[in-house]
Amino acid sequence: MRFRYSTLDPSQSPAESLPRVPLVLRLANRAIEAHGLVDSGSAANVLPYEAGLQLGAIWDDRKANIRLAGALGNQRAVPLLVTAEIAGLPMVRLAFAWIKASDVPVVLGQTNFFVEFDVSFYRSRFEFELTPR
Repeated sequence: MRFRYSTLDPSQSPAESLPRVPLVLRLANRAIEAHGLVDSGSAANVLPYEAGLQLGAIWDDRKANIRLAGALGNQRAVPLLVTAEIAGLPMVRLAFAWIKASDVPVVLGQTNFFVEFDVSFYRSRFEFELTPR
């Protein structure tokens, strides 16, 4: 299934578009809608703090044992498994590094989004394609 690159702010130009996919994240009986940044350079899926709280997750510092790298290297994270629905594609379980920061996007990275989907980027056309494994 193909998706268009998008911006989150109407004042941004198309050149600032990124590969974002609309999805529904579910945990137990709660669900939230989000836009996930499809990021082949990210080693892990990342879930912002507020999104985890909206799903009913409870932060536990004793479980905050995931260390992230790069721009989020100073953040500790808790593992959180959720179900993800992307329109027209099979539901999948995604493992997130849930971080105690809210100024980051939902990131879909190598572990385990890129295990569940093959991703092809067509940047010159501002499109990307997801194919379930």
